[in-house]
Amino acid sequence: MFKRFIHYYKPHKKMLVLDMLASLMLSLLGMTYPILTRVMLNDYIPNKKINMIVYLGITMLFIYLLRMFFNYFVQFYGHVIGVKMQSEMRRDMFSKLQQLPYSYYDEHETGKIMSRLTNDLMDMTELAHHGPENFLISGIMIVGSFIYLLTIEPILTLIIFACVPILIIVSIFLRKKMNEAFTESRKSIAVVNSSLESSISGIRVTKAFTNSAKEEEKFEQGNMMFVKARKMAYKAMGEFFSSTSFIIDCFNIIILVAGGLFLYYGKINFGDYSTFIISVNLFIAPVSKLIQFMEQFQDGVTGFRRFLEVMDEIPETNAPNAKDIKNVKGDISFENVSFEYATKSAVLNNISFNIKAGQKVALVGPSGGGKTTICHLIPKFYNVSDGKITIDGNNISDITYGSLRKNIGIVQQDVYLFGGTIRENILYGRLDATEEEMIAAAKAADIHNYVMSLEDGYDTQIGERGVKLSGGQKQRLSIARVFLKNPSILILDEATSALDNITEISIQNQLDELCKGRTTLVVAHRLSTVKNADRIIVISGGKIMEEGTHKELLAKGGEYEKLYNLQFKNADGDVLQFGN
Repeated sequence: MFKRFIHYYKPHKKMLVLDMLASLMLSLLGMTYPILTRVMLNDYIPNKKINMIVYLGITMLFIYLLRMFFNYFVQFYGHVIGVKMQSEMRRDMFSKLQQLPYSYYDEHETGKIMSRLTNDLMDMTELAHHGPENFLISGIMIVGSFIYLLTIEPILTLIIFACVPILIIVSIFLRKKMNEAFTESRKSIAVVNSSLESSISGIRVTKAFTNSAKEEEKFEQGNMMFVKARKMAYKAMGEFFSSTSFIIDCFNIIILVAGGLFLYYGKINFGDYSTFIISVNLFIAPVSKLIQFMEQFQDGVTGFRRFLEVMDEIPETNAPNAKDIKNVKGDISFENVSFEYATKSAVLNNISFNIKAGQKVALVGPSGGGKTTICHLIPKFYNVSDGKITIDGNNISDITYGSLRKNIGIVQQDVYLFGGTIRENILYGRLDATEEEMIAAAKAADIHNYVMSLEDGYDTQIGERGVKLSGGQKQRLSIARVFLKNPSILILDEATSALDNITEISIQNQLDELCKGRTTLVVAHRLSTVKNADRIIVISGGKIMEEGTHKELLAKGGEYEKLYNLQFKNADGDVLQFGN
């Protein structure tokens, strides 16, 4: 872990060296005061050298001006190094998150991921800045003060430093306990962030159901978990600081008693004794600083460890022999495909079917049958557990992720739009598209006229997740995005199920236009939208129950007819719909 942390210092080597030199100067300049004090007490004052006392005061003023400059340099540029390192870590982490598979996001909540990107890395800034400086300055001060104290009174120095091993042993023992407590504290704040993100995102649902009290209760559970974890962390920290501070206070007792005895028996003169007391503070101060730094150090180490947990996740990687696929026609074949999630729950069981290029095939069936899973397997959002899927005869395992997904367009029920403008959201389909191509895609999706009626046109801000748009408008934007992408294979996963009947009929025209000339896989629970498909496949319990055209399946009198009757021929004459 240490090597990986040091790696982030490499781009800032020059500035780090200057920062360390400034820290070194601070240490050396800090040691001049007791040295000059000893000269004054043993020479200038007894010998009444008034001029030298004045010169010494001027010299000290000049030294402190230099310390002020080096302090400024260390505080400013040291923090800049830390911020830049944090930025690079955040960039690396975000890049890694883009490479992780769907399964990672199934297991990790957004708020907890956000906590690692923000809170954890924020502590890294302080560790990256103060860590090297504190260890260098304190190390030099401790060693330097020890050597200088030896020149004043070796035996008294050794007596005082006999307490150091005790301090080290206690610090190591309590630091481990503090490490565990701070790790739990990090996990608890991630839970709070996750709850907060979920509640804020769903604020409209909360208000609609007047469940503010419930959300406050859920948030308070995480909040109290954080308080409890933080309480334990502070308890461990309190034990650490109080114990180490007690040992440091013992230094003063030793100085007072042992030094007084040495002075009484003439082993040391008053000037050297006074200098010794001042010089011992040069030792105690950096030791205290290192101990106080332990909380910051622990926070930073814990944050970096959690950062590495994400960086060590296995990303989506192309197979060694994977190649780009070009000129895709759109022939899709499932050959004895089985799939189960990480929970070992089987979703698909030995599924086989073929879709010829340009065909429109519909998947229907009860909820949880595996329809959406089939849609997720084609672009390799998940890898099959057994069997294989081919496109134009090529096993998708041997196709690069990028080229495979570039040739697949997906329109889903839950449309995700990014905060920004209408233009930015349409261009997400193909970032290098021209203005004319973007407008053509908008016209094909029948959204252009609406956009032009807005004051800012395509530069209109749509709010978080397109909150300023209606459901139909959001769906049309997503369709325009796919028109612009112009894929060979199209997947419509419950694309209109969230819309009212009138809007659905209107948007269905754009979807029919989008399907032309493309291999299309449609998942739908409204059978009226798939009656004209080239083939309908009924999926239930992870298996293919039957397949054929709408008329053929009705004539069979099997599962499809039952679903059809549920929707269109119930006893009351109402239209019923089964789950998606």
